[in-house]
Amino acid sequence: MKHRHGFTLVELLVVIAIIGVLVGLLMPAVQQARESARRIQCTNNLKQLSLACLTYHDTYDSFPPSWDNGGQWSGFARLLPFIEQGPLEAAIDWGTSYTAYQSNGSASNVLNVGVPLPAIELDMLKCPSEVNLRSVDVTGDGIPDHFPSNYAMSIGTFLVYDGSQSGDGAFGANRFTRIAEFADGTSNTMALSEVNAFTRFHSSSVYDNSTGIPALSAVAGEINSNVTSSTAPAGHTQWVSGNVQQTGYTAFFTPNTIFNIDGRLQPADFVNNAEGAGDVDQNPCMAAVTARSFHPGVVNVAFVDGSVSKVTETVDLNVYRTIATRFGGEVSLRNKL
Repeated sequence: MKHRHGFTLVELLVVIAIIGVLVGLLMPAVQQARESARRIQCTNNLKQLSLACLTYHDTYDSFPPSWDNGGQWSGFARLLPFIEQGPLEAAIDWGTSYTAYQSNGSASNVLNVGVPLPAIELDMLKCPSEVNLRSVDVTGDGIPDHFPSNYAMSIGTFLVYDGSQSGDGAFGANRFTRIAEFADGTSNTMALSEVNAFTRFHSSSVYDNSTGIPALSAVAGEINSNVTSSTAPAGHTQWVSGNVQQTGYTAFFTPNTIFNIDGRLQPADFVNNAEGAGDVDQNPCMAAVTARSFHPGVVNVAFVDGSVSKVTETVDLNVYRTIATRFGGEVSLRNKL
């Protein structure tokens, strides 16, 4: 009688090694497919948000302001009825600061659902590739006060608001921009892009008396000198807030720019005063708040006409800035993005 023998130890090890090699070959392809699916979903989110902006314009003959000096609400809050969130918008008193809706505020229970309005999670504002999405407790009472947004409105190149004028982007503080203002063309002007939740930022008044756009090295030095690993990662953590470091971005730096923070390359931003600073004409708000994503090498961008495309992190800065202004008069180079 013949006896059947099982695998020898050597044969078993060979099989395991072959399986390991196959898994090693397949995993990158699987991960790439998953990331591709996440980026498609992200693109769809931006598409829906850009269409909501256009519907808002059709309704009110303008785009929403990125910030206003009434309640300081974000442009996204004003888009709520156009992204199937009408009941949320109905609960907002635009003349009341959004901070009154935090867990310790007078309007904390306006929704009567046990969660403050600013802490409501909106799927359309979440990129599936983001790794840091979580609620924020700013009052320290253990109750969520805010939830982040992975998308932001284009404010322009550097100026945000100086008391009399807003920046040169698609959206502005205290400004309801209209399509007629887009001399560069709606298909050539950015409206929205991606941002990383929980980005550290530094705020100062160093550029109060400056004119024009400062040198990249100057602002990079300001960030490198003042942002540390102990700086609170408070940027892009509040979808209701109209402050530029929360729901805005500028084209001062190219997408995905990172800085040496305590020996480690990390994202960080800079803001020269808040939009609502006292004597804002003497304390203008300017910002280097950068578009960033977790998609390798690119960020997704929605244009004013509703189209969506990607912009590489290696894009030429001058080319990038041409799509950040609504009336700069530059030659469009979208094919160079």
